[in-house]
Amino acid sequence: MASRNRSREADDSPQGSTDRPGTAGHEDSAIPGDALVRMHDPAGRPRGTGFLADHHGTLITSHEAVDGLPRLVLYGAGDRRRVVSADAVTPLPALGLALVRTEGLGVPPLPVTVRDGTGTGAYVRIAAGGWREARVLGSTPVTYAARDGFHSLDDALELAVGTAGRDALRLGGGAAGGPVLDAVTGAVVGVLGTALSSDHRDVGFAVPLHARAAGAAGPLAGLLAENAATVPAYGADLNLAGVLELTGTSLGLDGPPGGTGVPQPVERVAVAAEFTAFTGGSATVLGLVGPPGSGRTTELAALAARRRRDGQPTLWLRGCELRDGDASVADAARRALERAAPAVAAASARAGLGDTTPERLARLAHALGRPLLLLLDGPEEMPPALARRLTDWTDGTTRWLREAGARLVVACRAEYWETASFPAERCVRLGDLTEDEARQACRSHGIPDRALVPADARHPLTLGLLAEVRAAVTEPFEAAAADRNDVFAAYLDLMCLRVAERLAAGNGLHGTAVRRLAARVAGQVHEAARRSLGPGPGDLDREAFEAVFPWGPAPARLGGCSGWATAVLAEGLLVPAGSGYRFAHEGLADWLQGTHLDLDEALRALVHRGEDTQSDPVPHHRIGPVVQALLYLARQHGAGRLASRLADLVHALDADPRSWWAARLLAGTLSALPDATPYTEVLGLLADRIVAWRRQERPVPQEVGPGFWTGVRLPEEARCALLRRLVHADGPPCEAGPRFLDAVAGLLAADPTAVQPQLARWFDDEQPLPATPHATVATAAQALLHTHRHGALDELADVLVDRAHRRADELLAVLAEEEPSAVCRAVDRWAGDERPVRRSAAVAHGLRVAPHVSTGGDRALLRYAALTLLARPADRALHGGALALLVQDPHTRARYLPRALEYLAAGDQRFSPDALAGALLTDPEPVLGAFAARLERPDAEEALRALADATPPGLARRIAALVCRAAELRPELAGQVAAYADQRLDRGTAARPVLLPLVTGLLEDGPVRLRCALAAVLTPPGVPASRPLRRELRDALLAREHDTDVLDALLHAAARNGGDDLRDLVHRIGLLLVRTPEGATRFDRALVDLGRHVPGFAARAAAWLADAPEEWAALVGPSAHRLIENLAGAGVPV
Repeated sequence: MASRNRSREADDSPQGSTDRPGTAGHEDSAIPGDALVRMHDPAGRPRGTGFLADHHGTLITSHEAVDGLPRLVLYGAGDRRRVVSADAVTPLPALGLALVRTEGLGVPPLPVTVRDGTGTGAYVRIAAGGWREARVLGSTPVTYAARDGFHSLDDALELAVGTAGRDALRLGGGAAGGPVLDAVTGAVVGVLGTALSSDHRDVGFAVPLHARAAGAAGPLAGLLAENAATVPAYGADLNLAGVLELTGTSLGLDGPPGGTGVPQPVERVAVAAEFTAFTGGSATVLGLVGPPGSGRTTELAALAARRRRDGQPTLWLRGCELRDGDASVADAARRALERAAPAVAAASARAGLGDTTPERLARLAHALGRPLLLLLDGPEEMPPALARRLTDWTDGTTRWLREAGARLVVACRAEYWETASFPAERCVRLGDLTEDEARQACRSHGIPDRALVPADARHPLTLGLLAEVRAAVTEPFEAAAADRNDVFAAYLDLMCLRVAERLAAGNGLHGTAVRRLAARVAGQVHEAARRSLGPGPGDLDREAFEAVFPWGPAPARLGGCSGWATAVLAEGLLVPAGSGYRFAHEGLADWLQGTHLDLDEALRALVHRGEDTQSDPVPHHRIGPVVQALLYLARQHGAGRLASRLADLVHALDADPRSWWAARLLAGTLSALPDATPYTEVLGLLADRIVAWRRQERPVPQEVGPGFWTGVRLPEEARCALLRRLVHADGPPCEAGPRFLDAVAGLLAADPTAVQPQLARWFDDEQPLPATPHATVATAAQALLHTHRHGALDELADVLVDRAHRRADELLAVLAEEEPSAVCRAVDRWAGDERPVRRSAAVAHGLRVAPHVSTGGDRALLRYAALTLLARPADRALHGGALALLVQDPHTRARYLPRALEYLAAGDQRFSPDALAGALLTDPEPVLGAFAARLERPDAEEALRALADATPPGLARRIAALVCRAAELRPELAGQVAAYADQRLDRGTAARPVLLPLVTGLLEDGPVRLRCALAAVLTPPGVPASRPLRRELRDALLAREHDTDVLDALLHAAARNGGDDLRDLVHRIGLLLVRTPEGATRFDRALVDLGRHVPGFAARAAAWLADAPEEWAALVGPSAHRLIENLAGAGVPV
């Protein structure tokens, strides 16, 4: 046993050991000198020690140190004294431990090991009369003697401790509850106990402390989890808190330099939701894609801040820190962690942190359910050599992320994301702020409403820079709204002035000398912009930077001041980027560089000579300065010069629709214009070419697809006129991809009041759409207005009535059925309008919607509208329609019915006879009298139809008599009555209660011409449901009819319509006709005539005569026999 108890403590250790009794020194384990809390009983007697395990003041100690005490006196750093009662103690006697809630002791918490245990032979440090070194001999069962009995602990740590240390570890020796620290990592692996004993010894034991120790559950498990997440440990005991501290330090070192341009950014809810979905999903890579100034870096910083608050590990990387030889993003992550590790080690007084590779951090975070998230900002700034093998780097990155269990968010321009080709990964498109977000940003920045023009009022970078300018200027601003160019120019002036002031302060300059120096600074800034142009990433190497902004004394032309580089970097106008420097704001850099670009030479090189001819191709993400140069051309030389360049780009795109630069420059420039109205001709040319390309089955660049046309800043009239052309470029509905017609639908849904009048202008365009030949531009517009009507129903009704077009009237008719309340509101508005056309429309559409009204409110609107019209004597021509509305309303029918009947009888064109359907039930006598008078007048068809439609079963006979009298006076009504009866018969059994007595009465009492017309519609076909009623009415006709003209009309109608019962029907009609010589002659003549003119009738008649000659002998004369035989081509018995 002597060999097992050897240790390297002061009394028995080798000479020169630092672990002497009473020392508090420490080596690599970084033991805090004030890490222990001393514990006394109320009488002042020492009971042991303990240590904090979290930042809330939770103390871990041995159970024996608190056992049986009503109160504890605790001493922390600087002899801070706290007294706690037994209520603050959570005893864990089965574990030999206790937890104590404390506060204000000024003692830092110690990390607890995250390993499963400590191996045999490992060296540890213990607090036993000072910090001493001991060795773990292994695990052994021990017994803990508490006041309430004995507790067995199965796996206590057995320690080899020297003589002096053994005395401190004896019961009452004061070491109880002290931490056992790993000699390398400094993490707590156990808690000393002096009341622990085994079969072979009674001193030198500790309770193991780790999350998977036996019985480590409940409060202790929660505390250990909190410790791992908040108290950093490194080396073999690397925990989540260590990962968070290391990645957080890296974020501080490599995060956004000098802010992001938008202080206190507003939360972009949609973007935050996308981030949440990504981190909670299974995707590995997320693209945060947007143009310069859209807030990519700001959103990354906000995401990093949220994750830091939530305890989620996040590592910030910059594209400028990538290297030529990188195989994946892991190499950049490794360098970022290597830069952060010394800072963390220095802050915690450690010599080193052990293994902090990104692979280890990623796997640990993944195992804890908190995957490591890498934020890569500006990958476009990677070295050209790495950009040339971007595909290999992307593949390596994707593979490493999946193997390590990490995630990646790439904040970049669209041009980079297209070429990076991360496989099947999601992308968040970032643009301007929403209206609500922009208002919130303005409030937080103190920017008044309408300080910016609408085109730039939601641009994140513009808002941020304007806020900075306003904060620096004490004089009131001009009332005129500024645009992006004004803000960028003001911000540049401000930064140049700040740099000049900093230089002046260091060189003793004052007054006008400072202003002259600011002008020199501005000149050097423009020189830096000029030197940044070229095929590279748009930065300055160290030599170029120092030439423009000297570190030491400047030449005389710059005023001789020293410290230019320091001043420029201190103000944040330029920032370090890898081995060089760049402008802090990419959007500002593009704008500034665009003012110095040789535009014509750039267009020749990029577009007109072709990208393939370039010896050193320009990266696509460097398109920004070229677009800004085009915009600068318009500002300096007018819209005509820019329109000419844009037309050249359209022609270049026509020559090669796959020209990336032509398509992107065209779309980017037109989309960036604050007002594209001066370039409508160019847009029209482009629209025509797109339609032509589709007809020629040539590709259409997606850059000028539907999204471009909805985004370009145009009046809606001009935009919809262009889209009216472009809908002819849509493919069939089955074709994937965005469609121009869908773009129009989106515009209509977003702003219906602006788009509805423009779509109504499409009603004149009856050109068929190639994608859907059955539809035309006019019907497509009609369908869109109907589908999206709910966005602005009242406005749509006004647009349609003002359009005064057949298509508009059709849509209003549909609205009367489907949206009667909206049409009633419109009628009420129009009735009081000063425009006669609107008042006339109120009558027409009021009568149209009245049958579909079902609520009292809608009826009241129609009633008020009618009364308004009646109150205007000048609108006498509309009074008939107004009365028609009033007699349909039960509240006003009795009062206005006599006057309405006068208008009906007089044949007023505005009075709709349908309006009297309800009055026919309540006041049949005067209504029938008015109808009788109306039927005697010309153009009585509408009144006849209305009367028949309104016929109730009880008045069917009276109305039939009225119609018969009218038909006698006006024989031309016969055809109209028959046509109406034919239509009503097709309704089947539903029409029977009214139609049977009505038609029966007409057949009994009507004049011959009316009965002939009715006979023609009483034979099939008709719809199947109408045939029983037709046969019933036909049988009623045959039962009482004797007139040869009527029977002859029935015979001709039956022969032409056919039917299974044709033979019997012809035979029956023949029996009725041959009763008189005239009838027999008419029958023979009819058979021969039908045989000549009705295909197949002669053959059928010949077959009838041949099958039953005796039945037909008395009906068909000899001459008719022979003619039928000749017509049928077969012999017929005579």
